[in-house]
Amino acid sequence: MTVRLIPDDQWFRSRNKNGVLAGSPLTYFGVTDAGSKILDAIETNSLLPENHAQLTDRLLATGAVHPMPKNTAALSDITVVIPAYITSSESLTDLKKLVTSLAGLTIVIVDDASPHAVNIDGARVIRHDTNKGPGAARNTGIATVTTAVVACVDTDVMVTSQQIATLAAYVIDAHVGAVAPRITCTNNQSFISEFESHHSPLDLGPIPALVRPMSRVSYLPATVLVCDVQLLRNAGGFDDSIRMGEDVDLVWRLIENGISCRYVPSIECPHSPRSSMRKMLKQRYDYGTSAALLDQRHPRAASPLRANALLLTTATTVLMGYVYFAMILVVPTMVYFMISLRSTSIPIATRTQLAWKGLVSTTRLLARAIMRAWWPLFFIASVVSLRLGVMLTFSAFVPPIVGLLRKKPGYPIRYLVIRILENLAYGAGVWAGAIRAHSLRCLLPVITVRRSVAR
Repeated sequence: MTVRLIPDDQWFRSRNKNGVLAGSPLTYFGVTDAGSKILDAIETNSLLPENHAQLTDRLLATGAVHPMPKNTAALSDITVVIPAYITSSESLTDLKKLVTSLAGLTIVIVDDASPHAVNIDGARVIRHDTNKGPGAARNTGIATVTTAVVACVDTDVMVTSQQIATLAAYVIDAHVGAVAPRITCTNNQSFISEFESHHSPLDLGPIPALVRPMSRVSYLPATVLVCDVQLLRNAGGFDDSIRMGEDVDLVWRLIENGISCRYVPSIECPHSPRSSMRKMLKQRYDYGTSAALLDQRHPRAASPLRANALLLTTATTVLMGYVYFAMILVVPTMVYFMISLRSTSIPIATRTQLAWKGLVSTTRLLARAIMRAWWPLFFIASVVSLRLGVMLTFSAFVPPIVGLLRKKPGYPIRYLVIRILENLAYGAGVWAGAIRAHSLRCLLPVITVRRSVAR
């Protein structure tokens, strides 16, 4: 492979001479002196020792290290497919700018029965007689591709040929099935662009990741998604029957087939914000409606919460306001997880830190699940239960207030209101989708009791 390996700082910060923490769920790799030399080489970007493949392959598979191709792919190896539904002259202008920025690449635009005529120089245009949705439009374009790599790109994002070529190198050189950049928000000095720059569901953050359901980066948006054409076809392409969440479904099918998918935030592509708060909230609602369909195809992968039973019990007491009881539970919880890691050589201070981070993370995720997927239940239950009302109130107001203090937005009151409303909108969508699908399984948490292990 013409790639180098870069460590995931999130895990390598906890490394000592005998091993490294990796992945989610937590895995501790104990290594020999030879393995320690390999870890040193990765951290210092030095030449890897011979016989490194067994360890580096396992580190790659757990997300402890990330590949970084040394060269970009040839433009001749890439085709760009753009699903287009053009409703105004402004969106047509944006599409023309996008095509111009992709100069040198083969471009296929699939006009999904747009009410506004699509005629773009420098691209092949295929037109659907009826609107079939973005997944079907991408499949139509992918069917015409003869190159090794295809890049699916939406009309309201800006990406260059060089960025696509860099992403394609992951597919060609690092044997990645699908890779996506960081989707940032175009700043037009409006409240919506400011809000989306902090909380866009398309922006998956600044840390690279191996994608896995229910992990820190659990999906990749098809806003810009670069794929291996053959692997994409083997997986069946996008599901035409899904109008929302079709990109998540595709990435999860690739992962279920043993194909790695990666998030590369070092490449940033600006995306246009929604034109109004109503449209932004509708987007969140629409995203929520996909949860039930995704759960039908990937059972439990779309669950609103995955947590350890002991950590969840302690987090619940915290959110209920049982302060003294929570303080009592924290001690055995921390001790349990420190003991569960005793078979490793992780220093006790690091074990304590990991246990505390696990508790804080579980509390945050529980509050998120309450305010997004479960708020209708908690709202009704709070009428008869003060403690459940406390949980709902805490979940509704504390995270936005923390975000307000950290982000320092220019419109603080509006920020707080929209932070709450976007969660309510998403949760309403989840319930609407569950009712339509006649299944509430997407609302159920995944509770684990597994102990951390050393390998």
